[in-house]
Amino acid sequence: MVTVAIDFGTSNTVVCILNPDTQTPETLRLGEISRIFKTKQASENVREIPVVPTLVFVKDAGDLVLGEKVRSQRLGQSQPDRFFKAFKRDLAADFQPPPRNLDGETYSPESVAEQFIKTIFKQLNSQKIKPEKVIFTVPVGAFERYLDWFRDLAENLGIAEVQLLDESTAAALGYAVKRPGSLVLVVDFGGGTLDLSLVRTAPLSAFKNSQSPTQHLMRAEVLAKSDAGVGGEDIDIWIVEDYLRQIGSSRAEVGGVGWQNLLEIAEKLKIQLSQVNEAKESWFDDENFMSYDLHLNREKLEEILESRQLLEQLREALDEVLSIARGKGIAKADIEQVLLVGGTSLIPAVSNLVISYFGRQKVKTDKPFEAVAHGALALTELAAVDDYLRHSYAIRLWEPYAKTYSYSPIFKKETKYPCQNSEEWILQVAIEGQREIRLDIGEVAEVSQAEVIFNEKGQMTSTLLNKHSDFRSLESHHQEVCVAHLQPPGVLGIDRISVSFEVDERRVLLATVRDLVTGETLVNRGAIAKLQ
Repeated sequence: MVTVAIDFGTSNTVVCILNPDTQTPETLRLGEISRIFKTKQASENVREIPVVPTLVFVKDAGDLVLGEKVRSQRLGQSQPDRFFKAFKRDLAADFQPPPRNLDGETYSPESVAEQFIKTIFKQLNSQKIKPEKVIFTVPVGAFERYLDWFRDLAENLGIAEVQLLDESTAAALGYAVKRPGSLVLVVDFGGGTLDLSLVRTAPLSAFKNSQSPTQHLMRAEVLAKSDAGVGGEDIDIWIVEDYLRQIGSSRAEVGGVGWQNLLEIAEKLKIQLSQVNEAKESWFDDENFMSYDLHLNREKLEEILESRQLLEQLREALDEVLSIARGKGIAKADIEQVLLVGGTSLIPAVSNLVISYFGRQKVKTDKPFEAVAHGALALTELAAVDDYLRHSYAIRLWEPYAKTYSYSPIFKKETKYPCQNSEEWILQVAIEGQREIRLDIGEVAEVSQAEVIFNEKGQMTSTLLNKHSDFRSLESHHQEVCVAHLQPPGVLGIDRISVSFEVDERRVLLATVRDLVTGETLVNRGAIAKLQ
């Protein structure tokens, strides 16, 4: 079987194939859309890593340019209205930016991302690679709508088998799968998200009641997860905003072209500061005869990261993972390796914070770009991944007297599946003669936000992280799920149906519905949605 793994990233995308002869992962170079990153570890020679910049530019008449061709030709800096970047974040977000209309065509995050992935498959076909199985990696906190998009895309592409795996768990498998019994924490800090995953591998015999095929050697158990919706794209914006404030300007004043050029400079400065203590870059706006000179050092960058509470969100994510681990009898000292993945993890303020938690000897940066895709291919060496629900799930009910919503929990986060909820929900109709009952079932996640302010000296400060619960319906367009058609119609004040829930081994939410009036089972373990 030809297996391909795609780490669809906010800034860069990595495509790997499992070599059928050596059974080792190989990162693919996809023609002109690939860019070569050169990395060097203390004990290694220079390694060339091909990545595809996650960029799209729309030329006239709907002709799309993708990847490295966009970056090398600086197309986004000349016509920013036709330039799409970070569309992975927009695709995964609950509220998306409005689509753009260019040359009579509409471009949304979904359509741009779809064209990007399809172009990757065209490149695979040109190299005579026809995947029978594709593994897509997704952020730890990805909501169901984002996962459904991948499943639908795979079906449209005619992929026989598709699998989704969260990015940080994939990276952990890439490192740990060769050493059964490993306990590894991955800190995956890329362009769009911060994802953490604590994973342990063990010989198959260590897991009781396993019915997996004997040719597989191991299982992997996900012990703890955490995430935050922040990444390198945010840092670039913060650097530019800080610079514009210093010179008394704003995003509106520099315009779209100026903004994109300054973002490009900010990204360069950020990357340079991973190697040196200070960096300078300039840009001359020949239309307005303005010169922009940006100077940044590590101390100033760390001040920006602290004021925007990026480092605080990293601390909270680390604390959450360690707290979950302690609850399972795992001490911080038991963690053998801490693996930094993603470009943002290479920022000294970030890596130093992680080192302060675990010590320099445990923290590794062996595969900052390839770990996720290589680890996804390691699934072929596993019997299964024992995982748990990252989000809580609840029914949202409208309280007519209080005129507000209430939430009735179904499954709490960190519940291992398959699982059943022993509680039955007894429901009545809301109006006389009602012929069906619908439920608004959704994911509940904790979201953190902070407000940045400036004191009288112009120094950045920020408020404490404001946490709140975010409810997102499982159905697209926030439609309620119909769980029962009633015959005869319902009567006010009379208990009409009972509903019980379970999650199967494929992470599908199932419902069983009984009609309390007729005694019939209306739905027997009917699938409602696949959970994250």
